[in-house]
Amino acid sequence: MNKIRVGAACPLLFRGDVIGNAAFNKIFQPANESRHRYRVMLGSAGSGKSVNVAQDYIIKLSDPQYAGCSLLVVRGVEVSHLNSTYAELTGAIERLGVGSIFDTKLNPLTIRNNITGNSVIFRGCSDARAIERLKSVSVPTGKITWVWCEEATELKDSDFDVIDDRLRGQLPDGHFYQMTLTFNPINSNHWIKSQLWDYDSADIFKHKSTYIDNRYIDADYKKRMERRRELDPDGYKIYGLGEWGEVGGLVFPNVTIGDYKDKEFDFYTLGTDFGFNHNHATLLIGWSDNEPYVVREVVITEKTTAEIIELCEKYRMPKDVLMYCDSAEPDRIKEFKKSGFKAYPVKKEKNSVSNQISWLKNRCIYVDGRCIYTQKELQAYKWRKNPQTGEYMDEPVSFNDDAVKALIYGCEPVRKQTRIKTMKRGDLGIW
Repeated sequence: MNKIRVGAACPLLFRGDVIGNAAFNKIFQPANESRHRYRVMLGSAGSGKSVNVAQDYIIKLSDPQYAGCSLLVVRGVEVSHLNSTYAELTGAIERLGVGSIFDTKLNPLTIRNNITGNSVIFRGCSDARAIERLKSVSVPTGKITWVWCEEATELKDSDFDVIDDRLRGQLPDGHFYQMTLTFNPINSNHWIKSQLWDYDSADIFKHKSTYIDNRYIDADYKKRMERRRELDPDGYKIYGLGEWGEVGGLVFPNVTIGDYKDKEFDFYTLGTDFGFNHNHATLLIGWSDNEPYVVREVVITEKTTAEIIELCEKYRMPKDVLMYCDSAEPDRIKEFKKSGFKAYPVKKEKNSVSNQISWLKNRCIYVDGRCIYTQKELQAYKWRKNPQTGEYMDEPVSFNDDAVKALIYGCEPVRKQTRIKTMKRGDLGIW
């Protein structure tokens, strides 16, 4: 058993590939040991790359030899951090058993190691103001030496240049600058492919991982991926095999990610798609000028209806707005009604799916950056491709679409011009 000390009060104990309750896949060892300036980590969904990077950084931030080295974490939209990178890093702290030496704050999002003084700062790059915040970011002690760009395909090459330019100046012996990019290879025309992945340089470390390499992935996930290989071969190449894909066939290219916490809406609706073995999804949708804004989500699997209702109440899904649900589950709709929700089944009609999609395609769809499941589903929701002709058909791939269906259901009262009581954000008490 090897021992790395992060202060006399808190040793990290390594037992093979396990530290505390944190498990490591051996495939990531070369990446974790890399000192290259650019650590480019391409991977499929479920490969474990983000979990690994989070654990790797928590260990480094806790190591006295790196005292004075802080981490900047970047996503396209700053508010996306809460349910993604911040959750990954705090989860790593818990698994590694080092919670006693870290302070974590939600407002603003920050993490600080009390022994080394190293900090984690979270930023976005969605507009000029966000870029200025990136340029001026600082830490109380030491320097920002490491940057983690999660979902790096959200960034423009100009964003990358701004961040890269921050990593400059003389460092003490043993310290190093490094930018880590983690992403699914969704677009073969992306600048990351041409400027980093396909470019040979001594400064670039490249790493590829897939869910097949993740020995901690569960059997059900593997079955879902096998199903995706059959239903969506193009999507499987990207999200299953980690191969560079093509942008094309997206059902909803009209999606904008932003921060809508403080926006006033004309009214709200709820949409629910029931699930147990696959995800259950309930979305809160705000409406402004007849455009939908997904502002809150509850997406969970393997929960009973009673447990889901409890979660909806915990996350303050309002009970006094219309909720439209999957009509195939009348008993579950009754349970929601008994708990006080205004739950109704969506009335199926001829060509209902096609009509619902066409209606949504004629609008802008806005998603708050905190709703990470809805983001990911919409960005991967594609038309089915004819295997003989290679042409897209007028039928979406029915895979990993629970939040999308909840969105479609939640739009039904507006699409069908059902009378809706106008409410303000303060009336609902949801923020």
